[in-house]
Amino acid sequence: MNYKFKTKPFEHQLKALEMSWDKKVFAYFMEMGTGKSKVLIDNIAMLYDKGKINGALIVAPKGVYKNWYSQEIPNHMRDHVEKTVVMWEATGGKKKEEEYKKLFKSSDDLQILVMNVEAFSTKKGRQFAWKFLSCHTCMMAIDEATSIKNPSAIRTKNIIELGRDVKYKRILTGSPVTKSPLDLFAQCYFMDPLLLDQQSFYAIKIPYAKMTSINVSGRQVQIVTGYRNLGELSEKIKHFSYRVLKDDCLDLPKKTYMKRIIELTDEQKRIYKQMKEQAMAILNDKLVTTMTVITQMMRLHQITCGHFKSDDGEVQKVKSKRLDELLDVLDEVEGKAIIWAHYRHDIEIILEEVKKKYGEDSVVTYYGDTSTEDRQKAIQNIQEGKARFLVGTPQTGGYGITLTAASTMIYYSNGYDLEKRTQSEARIDRIGQERPMTYIDIIAEDTIDEKIVEALRKKIDIASEIMGEELKDWI
Repeated sequence: MNYKFKTKPFEHQLKALEMSWDKKVFAYFMEMGTGKSKVLIDNIAMLYDKGKINGALIVAPKGVYKNWYSQEIPNHMRDHVEKTVVMWEATGGKKKEEEYKKLFKSSDDLQILVMNVEAFSTKKGRQFAWKFLSCHTCMMAIDEATSIKNPSAIRTKNIIELGRDVKYKRILTGSPVTKSPLDLFAQCYFMDPLLLDQQSFYAIKIPYAKMTSINVSGRQVQIVTGYRNLGELSEKIKHFSYRVLKDDCLDLPKKTYMKRIIELTDEQKRIYKQMKEQAMAILNDKLVTTMTVITQMMRLHQITCGHFKSDDGEVQKVKSKRLDELLDVLDEVEGKAIIWAHYRHDIEIILEEVKKKYGEDSVVTYYGDTSTEDRQKAIQNIQEGKARFLVGTPQTGGYGITLTAASTMIYYSNGYDLEKRTQSEARIDRIGQERPMTYIDIIAEDTIDEKIVEALRKKIDIASEIMGEELKDWI
């Protein structure tokens, strides 16, 4: 392809662009870690250079959309493209309003709007997106498109309606089918109602779902009991999509690091602020010790994870978005994954939710409460058995064991010990690992979470470096 990229594409990214760049609709069914964001950004730039579009609306889930604004677009969009990039927020004040106005000024620049998919459940978000799309010749792209797989959801209906008159449309996801082949319907319907030759969600069940009638409270109800004609469905989607798995990408880097950003809930913000003020008060005491500083850091960190230990030693739960984000990540992961968490409380709630969603045998544990015998079984079940997830702590599971059946590692929360982080990363990076590896950090925005990961990446010994006045930079 005769195009000067800002960052060199891998072979599979180049193929994706060759297949799609000028198509009205296309689906990038590319596994997490294979670089589908770069493909979309290059596609937008190509269409802009050819005068085909002058606007782009990128819709992404809550843990991802800020990455588009702060990392993906700056890293991959060609420098010659004069652009205005704005991230939509439900609240923002006068400063944000002035930023929004830039999107509607008469200009030859490329106008890019990044929105959270949840915004399309609101009247305000839907109206703003409509105004933007009405003012520009656009591409509309849905990242992690399984977020619109439910055809009855308000946000799905609004996104489909808004996309009807958009010139170019793209969907991106590594796992287009998370629960059933019927997940494809709304995603494809957004691009073009004729792609699957079915005009409704109910109509698509006829050729592809096995239905059975059951009696519920005296009336007959049709339920899905299985699927059929999946080969036919697979052939249909090949004409407008490109499927990429990490296993097929021989030129990918050995390791890819990703972030999933979450916001604190209102309850977390309130408690975090109180704890932060206490930490600052302690800091101003002349008798500050290492243990005092570390204790305050730990309490702040616990709050970001959705709990904290009160003075009487009881664990108090705090409403958090972290677990929901983990489950969203797991929906996108192909194959097996290792989940590390710093606190026992986190292990327990993760275990409960994963079993509920994926089944009792889908997950094993490797932490302090796992017996020696069960630890060996856990490794065997991940390496050779039917278990798909291992949940543990780096303190217990981060040393000496081999978990190469998985190539994805998720840090639900991080500890402060650099050695434990590097050792835990190495559990999937051992002899026998033949696939590219993806490491994902779930991070609470504007909290100590960010500082911990930043410090770990810079290979700082946190416990010994963060003292005295330096704590102010953290909190």
